[in-house]
Amino acid sequence: MVSQLAELYNKTDNHMFRILRAIESLLSKYEYPPIELVERRSKLPPGSFRRALERLVELKLIKKGKHQLMGYTLTFQALDLLALRALVARGTVSELGPKIGVGKESEVYDALSPTGIRLVLKFHREGVRSFKNVRKTRIYMAESTRKQWILKAKLIGEREFKALDALYKFGALVPKPIDYNRHAVVQEYIEGVELYTIPSNGLDNPVKILADIVSTIHIAYIKAGIVHGDLSEYNILISTEGEPFIIDWPQYVYKEDPIADELLRRDVYYIIRFFNKKFKIEVDPERILEEIKGGI
Repeated sequence: MVSQLAELYNKTDNHMFRILRAIESLLSKYEYPPIELVERRSKLPPGSFRRALERLVELKLIKKGKHQLMGYTLTFQALDLLALRALVARGTVSELGPKIGVGKESEVYDALSPTGIRLVLKFHREGVRSFKNVRKTRIYMAESTRKQWILKAKLIGEREFKALDALYKFGALVPKPIDYNRHAVVQEYIEGVELYTIPSNGLDNPVKILADIVSTIHIAYIKAGIVHGDLSEYNILISTEGEPFIIDWPQYVYKEDPIADELLRRDVYYIIRFFNKKFKIEVDPERILEEIKGGI
């Protein structure tokens, strides 16, 4: 099954990519880069530029400003294509498969490496979709303006990759990070299911699973110096081997942050409450919180 994004990628030629990169390069100064500046930076002949521009509009990869004199900006799918092209060019990804997950802040695709290894390609969607909510709730984006949504999406992609990289090196149970470009993060594919989908009798040893989750929270806090900040049964994968992997790390905060202890407590209490209720175990969240901050 070919995804819509893969179809768009195949329809986007070199001239079109040159225009997309030209617009992207001007977004730090302009919300809608003027058309004459885009044409100059693309270094395309006038006829080729006009035809490629019309095609980009037709495919809804660029959007014109409301004012007559305004230029064009990128859509999220255009940013997806730019990131995908870069990842293909450096040999990280060779094939894009179907979309396997959609959230309010990301879209996730199945992908393959040039050697046939199955990957996960995650495109962050923070910005336009969740702009108002993100600006209100996340300190690192508190000064965000709509003009900067692409820059913020790129920042979030970089943040998640760096968090996964540090956590994986410390031995935490997280997907292995492979690469990133712009707002796109490439990770290893983990065969398994989300924790929330597992029935109450579906885990052989829920106490052991919970202990592994707590261990990763502890590694994140003590060794990597970060707190997940949004932990729930929806961002924990249980692999076919029975190991829990914590995913979705872009919203983490450093443990020195004034709200870190509050977020850590919320993460711990939420996941302990979930296990106690669904799997009928009895674990004291306060004791677990003390162990995470100390030593397990």
